[in-house]
Amino acid sequence: MLAKKQWKPVVVETRSRKIVSSWWANAWIQNLERYADFSNRLPRGRTYVRKGAVVHLEIHKGKIISYVQGSRRKPYEVEIEILPLNEKKKKKKIQDVLQDNVSSMEDLLHGEFPESLKEELLDTSYGLFPLEREFLVGCSCPDWAYMCKHVIATLYAVALRLDEEPLLFFELRGMDPKTLIQKGVQEKIQELVQQKTMVDNTRIIKDEKVIEDLFQI
Repeated sequence: MLAKKQWKPVVVETRSRKIVSSWWANAWIQNLERYADFSNRLPRGRTYVRKGAVVHLEIHKGKIISYVQGSRRKPYEVEIEILPLNEKKKKKKIQDVLQDNVSSMEDLLHGEFPESLKEELLDTSYGLFPLEREFLVGCSCPDWAYMCKHVIATLYAVALRLDEEPLLFFELRGMDPKTLIQKGVQEKIQELVQQKTMVDNTRIIKDEKVIEDLFQI
């Protein structure tokens, strides 16, 4: 366990029912709350995170580590692994969808893209948001349940962290957001260049025709 001075606590600063505001954070919570195995633990997990029980949180590629303060003096240690998006076909599908609908990194991180795309990204067939079976969890608490309240509190805490740093979502899923849209932007630029070239060529042809008619050549 890290020294206390190195802890990165998660704090809920609002008293409203919704603890997050950004699209990525809300989508993360929406994804969690759709799974049956999580349902009976969700209220306790939300309460824990609201009370500031998640005293440390780290997000890495495919892994989440947290310390959650429970009834004992020493916090429980939680480790969650998420199976990677290792299917090339699935990654390509996500990339194609984003390239066609998102024009900049700013739009991507702020969730400023069409509602239809938001629905697509939450579709379980894409796998952008982890499926229930893709969570591999462990907690040092004595609770026998697969999803204990400390794990759920950690997963809610992830949403709060995503509210501040949306890029962490892509790090967690092992994806580079820049490459997801860079190719699409480049292709759009190429299309514009081609269109301009076609217009210029058309003008040249018209100008040549005017000269031919004028000089009868």
